[in-house]
Amino acid sequence: MTIKRLFDIPHYALEKFPKTDMFVTKYQGEWKKTSTLEFINQGNKISRGLLKLGIKPGDKIALITTNSRTEWAVMDFGLSQIGVVSVPVYPSISAEDYEFIFNNAEIQYCFVSDKELLTKVMKVKHNIPSLQGIFTFDNISGAANWREIMDLGEDDSTQIEVEDLSNAINSEDLATIIYTSGTTGRPKGVMLTHHNIVSNVLGAIPRIPKKKSLDYKDSRALSFLPICHIFERMLFYLYQYSGFSIYFAESIDKMGENIKEVKPHYMTVVPRLVEKVYDKIYNTGSSAGGLKSKIFFWALNLISKKKVIGKPSGLQEIIADKLVFSKWREGLGGEIITLVSGSAALSTRLNMMFQNAGIPILEGYGLTETSPVIAVNSFDKMKVGTVGAPLDNLQVKIQEDGEITVKGPSVFKGYFKAEEMTREAFTEDGFFKTGDIGHIDAEGFLQITDRKKEMFKTSGGKYIAPQMIENLAKASKFIEQIMVVGDGEKMPCALVQPDFEFAKNWAMRNNLTIGSTPAEIAKSPELKERIEKEMEGINEHLGNWEKIKRVELTPEVWAIETGLLTPTLKLKRKAVKEKFMDLYNKMYEHHE
Repeated sequence: MTIKRLFDIPHYALEKFPKTDMFVTKYQGEWKKTSTLEFINQGNKISRGLLKLGIKPGDKIALITTNSRTEWAVMDFGLSQIGVVSVPVYPSISAEDYEFIFNNAEIQYCFVSDKELLTKVMKVKHNIPSLQGIFTFDNISGAANWREIMDLGEDDSTQIEVEDLSNAINSEDLATIIYTSGTTGRPKGVMLTHHNIVSNVLGAIPRIPKKKSLDYKDSRALSFLPICHIFERMLFYLYQYSGFSIYFAESIDKMGENIKEVKPHYMTVVPRLVEKVYDKIYNTGSSAGGLKSKIFFWALNLISKKKVIGKPSGLQEIIADKLVFSKWREGLGGEIITLVSGSAALSTRLNMMFQNAGIPILEGYGLTETSPVIAVNSFDKMKVGTVGAPLDNLQVKIQEDGEITVKGPSVFKGYFKAEEMTREAFTEDGFFKTGDIGHIDAEGFLQITDRKKEMFKTSGGKYIAPQMIENLAKASKFIEQIMVVGDGEKMPCALVQPDFEFAKNWAMRNNLTIGSTPAEIAKSPELKERIEKEMEGINEHLGNWEKIKRVELTPEVWAIETGLLTPTLKLKRKAVKEKFMDLYNKMYEHHE
């Protein structure tokens, strides 16, 4: 069968890869499986139930879940096959943003996972005239439950109506509106058609390695990134198309135990998670003490020196792999075929390290507007430090100013109710402007050098690409977050959020008293001096005009909740600068 629309994928999966565990979610400490057939039956019930409620093709329904779960998948399928536009929303954004999105999209019904989200939506419900009802996945007293829609659709005599609507859906029809959190201003509604996402799934399939010895019945993916994010969502369809079972992790905090229980073959990750995994490994290795720590550092040193990716060769590497790196792999369940990384730049050093420890990472690149993948590495064509070769069904063109632009079937329809903004997003000849700067090297690999919007000029007229410097700095154990500043100033400086836990342990090892709260630790002159020393090491890799001249430590953790990070953990630069304006001024006051 040819796949043209999102809801064709589960039908294809039923025909080719019927499974008892197409989706698996943990409820009250127990993994509950949903088979391919059961999944389709539940989706049909949702479709029939919604039609009974008077929902028609083109209506908009919001889906919000704190952690991804099977109910979300059922809803997504049930909506898409009757032409309803799904509007998945980040759980972590503010109630004001909910209000803006719901009114902008004219949401009629909303499905939320739990009580906390219900409370958040209820707070602004009276300001949203289009909203007729809210349903919950959890059983919450006094709230309408999503099963009520299933019950409405229990009678399958109206299934013919569902099929008629499905048959009428064109691949160019709107499937979803995804509001991007944007590092500045109000969220923008990105309109994606069935064809946009399906073409991206089909374009990315050849890049995802399959294990010859692995029967599809045993292929497992662990999903934990927010499914409202197009990166995880596209892979969610790709996993279904490939016949992989999708296990939904309980939460980021429970990742460690979920990985051990599921033993996944595939996982989508963001660089921040890879950094956290590495920090954990490093802290365990360095605090083991005695011979164990010596062996750990010896092995680390060995693979840090490797310039190319390869299996352990020579006696030393084989011993190191047996004693140290096999444990890293076990920590990730022991069966990982690959981690797919996107959403931000991954440090080349970490990438090399994981590859040589036998944990392959495929780094890719894309935007919500491109459904999302523009380029991604693959096992047969990989170059660490790049985001891989562009997909075969896309044209990538580097404009004169270095901006990456793209044309092809997965490029979005436009921004919802924003024609002017849509026009500005494309070049005269129809290429979408990504806002990223990069180049394609001689071997056809795409390399991103910076965000166009985030580059700035010092008062001396020199361009600074902050992300590159920040990625170098984040390799330091002492630095959890960093933001390079200096737009219009004489020189670049940096605001640093120390890794407070690591700093405490470091102080203990060195018999220093630096306090225990973030506010106390940030005031420690010893820690500041140590971090300045780290920066000196980083400055050695930078041009004179790029060297970080001063740093200030921030007295708190940068988080999504405090509005300093977007839901995908990118810096909200404006917000960080405003929040720590006093520290910013302190760095520049003596340098008139």
